[in-house]
Amino acid sequence: MHVRFGVHADQDDLDEFRFLAESAGVAVCAVVTGRRERPDAATYIGKGKAEELRAAVLAHQAEVVLVNHTLSPVQERNLEKIVNCRVLDRTGVILDIFAQRARSHEGKLQVELAQLEHLATRLVRGWTHLERQKGGIGLRGPGETQLETDRRLLRERVKHLNRRLEKLRVQRHSRRKARNKIPIPTVSLVGYTNAGKSTLFNRLSGATAYAADQLFATLDPTARRVHLPGNIDIVLADTVGFIRHLPHSLVEAFKSTLEEVALADLLLHVVDAASDVRREQIEQVNLVLAEIEAQHVPQILIFNKIDLSGEPARLERDASGAIVKVWLSARTGAGLELLQQALSEHYRRHRLYRQLRLPPQAGRLRARIYQRLQVLRERSLETGEWLLDIELDPVDLDWLVHQEGFSSNLIVPEPAAAVLAPTGS
Repeated sequence: MHVRFGVHADQDDLDEFRFLAESAGVAVCAVVTGRRERPDAATYIGKGKAEELRAAVLAHQAEVVLVNHTLSPVQERNLEKIVNCRVLDRTGVILDIFAQRARSHEGKLQVELAQLEHLATRLVRGWTHLERQKGGIGLRGPGETQLETDRRLLRERVKHLNRRLEKLRVQRHSRRKARNKIPIPTVSLVGYTNAGKSTLFNRLSGATAYAADQLFATLDPTARRVHLPGNIDIVLADTVGFIRHLPHSLVEAFKSTLEEVALADLLLHVVDAASDVRREQIEQVNLVLAEIEAQHVPQILIFNKIDLSGEPARLERDASGAIVKVWLSARTGAGLELLQQALSEHYRRHRLYRQLRLPPQAGRLRARIYQRLQVLRERSLETGEWLLDIELDPVDLDWLVHQEGFSSNLIVPEPAAAVLAPTGS
């Protein structure tokens, strides 16, 4: 069921909702649409459309009615009485998909929390529990354990879930602090759902994350270490996709996971280049990024699926020469090297150049430098010493000057370069 308001037809919104229903495992047997100036207080869609919906349910023997809007508890119950079957609004459908896709312990807790908070407004007198007798659309989640959900027990369960999620958040913070001792830049893939983030993640990292042509194929975040040209390592993170009208309760429930996005050094904003509404999708993603306070994290726009849009693989730069857009196909691999180039350039812009003068007995340190840093050039001197031109970031420079026996007190051989050398050279 979809109602259009005003004079503008939003067919794309209806198509997306059909895709949502199919992603939830529903066979769509009929679509009822209508137009109103404003929602009806009792049923949202109006009495006439409610009767039309009831006739469609009887004709197709439908088991559930999906409404592409956010219904109040009263509107949902009134519609259920009229059509005589279960009614789910847009939020309920998205929650059901999330319940199917959650795999990690934390993901399941977050979905359950969002479901219970959504359910709290829909408890009616006479419900003493939510025993779920079967699976299916709208019937998955916390009820599968026959969870007692009168209002008092529901509040206690929500508090319990919040405590467990807070504990996991603290544990994640501790792990992040441990990672920061050997800092590696974190790059997060963000974008509209089904834009191809997981396919791109697999291409870049060699991982086998689940990727499918369905909405919210990825729910649990995945991270892998990726080695880039120029001896640069990053941690690449795949995250849940965003969607228009994303329920606020879901953003709140997943805030602890989405904080990884807000704390990233760089966002790769993946866009479906073949979509006719890609501009609107970009705006929706940016709205969610602002809600999780990640709007200030640097972005590179990745226009994916050029194999479907007919666009050539290419880079686009801003006035300062920084790469801001990459056109590629994660499915075919076309343009993937351009993305690797963009990432390398992004981090090399903040790198330093130094010249090292190593004595003959510093062979072990020389090996470690080659292993960790980018050596641009090496020359052997008549004295048996090595002269190395290297490229490194401030963290690597700090690592270098703290190596055993290392000193930076020698004369700089070239005016533009600082010379760092081991003590005793």
